[in-house]
Amino acid sequence: MTQPALFVEVHVLQSVPPSNLNRDDSGTPKQALYGGARRARVSSQAWKRATRTHFAAGTPEADQATRTKRIGRLLTQRLTAPTTDGGAGIDTTQAERLATALLTPLGITASTTKADQSAYLLFFGKRQLDDLIALLDGRAAELASLPDKELKDEIGRLPVVETLASGHPAEVALFGRMVADLPSLNVDAAVQVAHALSTHTVRTEFDYYTAVDDENTEDSGAGMIGTVEFNSSTLYRYAVLGVHQLKNNLTEHDATLDAAVGFVDSFCRSMPTGHQNSFAHRTLPHLVLVTVRTDQPVNLVSAYEQPVTGHSGLAAESATRLATELESVGASWGSRPARTLATYALEGDKLTEAFGPSVPFPRLLDNLRDIVGGWLTNAELDGGDIPAPRNGTAQDLDATGADAR
Repeated sequence: MTQPALFVEVHVLQSVPPSNLNRDDSGTPKQALYGGARRARVSSQAWKRATRTHFAAGTPEADQATRTKRIGRLLTQRLTAPTTDGGAGIDTTQAERLATALLTPLGITASTTKADQSAYLLFFGKRQLDDLIALLDGRAAELASLPDKELKDEIGRLPVVETLASGHPAEVALFGRMVADLPSLNVDAAVQVAHALSTHTVRTEFDYYTAVDDENTEDSGAGMIGTVEFNSSTLYRYAVLGVHQLKNNLTEHDATLDAAVGFVDSFCRSMPTGHQNSFAHRTLPHLVLVTVRTDQPVNLVSAYEQPVTGHSGLAAESATRLATELESVGASWGSRPARTLATYALEGDKLTEAFGPSVPFPRLLDNLRDIVGGWLTNAELDGGDIPAPRNGTAQDLDATGADAR
């Protein structure tokens, strides 16, 4: 039987003032050509990291993940910690030797330039390191005293790979993990994030700045001069979460539900921090549209293939374009979302017609929790139907596209 699928899509329109959120190797704000026009761009990697760090801030430290080349060092620190703190209480020399042995089954090669680091970043849960130590069953000191061959044989009997291949934290379940040297450690990401693009044409500008030497009383010259490039834009941001894949990665109903809602919250509220002190660019979106589908995801960026020109601001026209594109895709392809949820402070009958009424963002998240939670329950019962939220504010489209709330 084919597993039912549920896609939660997040469409965001957000205006950003003069800023340099995500720069290239020359310091220029990243850009892209789209529809024959130069657009501001923020890479998916930049916004995924911002989302992940925002998500982690609301997660207990023990349940957080980390992406690092220093897994050996972290494991050594765990092994030297007192047993009362969950460690093994052995000395540093023993711990380093035992940590190396524990990581050997993973096939993690050492860096060619730094002996205490791995050759690549590994994404894993902090609690998974504690699970590795638990495999030793209190024998850490005994194992660390064995000759190399005996130690290797003893470690080889432990399910080291299986331990890191299960019990994933929500961050790994959401964003996935690839380990080229050991495919059994790979985790298929439940989330896909598009590069954010401006809905309109942009032009890079330059800020010429000077710094004054406070102790210079001899002349009026600057102590330092420089330039920083920036732009300002109204961005269309898009991400899609496969709830079915997230459930496969986490296995537990409540953990899946919390991670799904937490991801949407963090994606909408997060902001990359490039040149943040120089520009104080943190804003909140004009519009958040959540569409729930069971067939396939649909990125609506084609609404802006022809750049928005906006004679009295860009946000309102960008929102209207998005509403028109959502309806156009539904009419042309028959691909209509099963549910829509929206938060917006913009006016227009077109928005209400296409997205449904605006609700405060906290209530949008509550409604999403009802929808995803109900679907998970139905899927576990071999169903897959999408329930309406309890307060009934999610727009439900029937086969003709008419409002069927």
